[in-house]
Amino acid sequence: MDFWTEVLQFAEATTAQVGQQLLADFGRVQAAEKADGSLVTQSDRWADEAIRTAIAAQFPDHGVLTEEVEHMLPNGDWCWVIDPLDGTTNFARGLPIWGISIGLLYQGTPVFGYVHLPPLNQSFYGYWYGSSGLTGPTGAFRNHQPIHVSSDKLTANHFFNLCARSVSALKNPFPCKIRMLGVATYNLLTVAAGATLGAVEATPKIWDIAAVWAIAQAAGAMWMPLEPEPIFPLQAGENYRDRSFPTLLVSQPDLILVFQPLVQFLSRS
Repeated sequence: MDFWTEVLQFAEATTAQVGQQLLADFGRVQAAEKADGSLVTQSDRWADEAIRTAIAAQFPDHGVLTEEVEHMLPNGDWCWVIDPLDGTTNFARGLPIWGISIGLLYQGTPVFGYVHLPPLNQSFYGYWYGSSGLTGPTGAFRNHQPIHVSSDKLTANHFFNLCARSVSALKNPFPCKIRMLGVATYNLLTVAAGATLGAVEATPKIWDIAAVWAIAQAAGAMWMPLEPEPIFPLQAGENYRDRSFPTLLVSQPDLILVFQPLVQFLSRS
């Protein structure tokens, strides 16, 4: 088995196993509030530990960076970035849109991402090597079928996704219909899958975007950080617990000119 086959099969099997337990817990667990105001459940913590344990067994030389435990990027070429339960509020309140996100970094930049959404029975994955010098499979997929961004021209009947912290963008007229899904990964993945023409996340953490970074660009999306400094590569030894990465994702380059002015205020700079 070659390396990339092993990576894909590992991601698929691990998220499927964790997802089955999360489905059993869905809507039945109590949530507590973390210091940053977001919610966390025992299911988040269990899933985080289960994925970390699986990585240690399958890829003992790889590091991990996770939402619930490991916030500092370790030394080494390879590191997995884990969001064990993206959409905890949806999960705890009984809304069936939430998922498990794992991305694989090489020298601080994502090259593979896998997002599994158990209630929707959908799994997204993709490969994006950029300037890493790596080679291997290419493309983005949903349930093993290729996906690509929409080539549609913008109309009032197309969609753009906001997050809960970006609704003030609506103080200005918006050129299309707005949707809000409550799950950062899925919010962005709808652009990769061609369902929406753009999406914004005002305060995503690194575990919200690492996997989607690879999938979305492999699907042809344009990723635009809303702050001057680049998001990747991450730096070994840096703590990413509290750092946010305001992000705009669009299906076509010309849409940056349409949507960036409407959401640029979300930048901290």
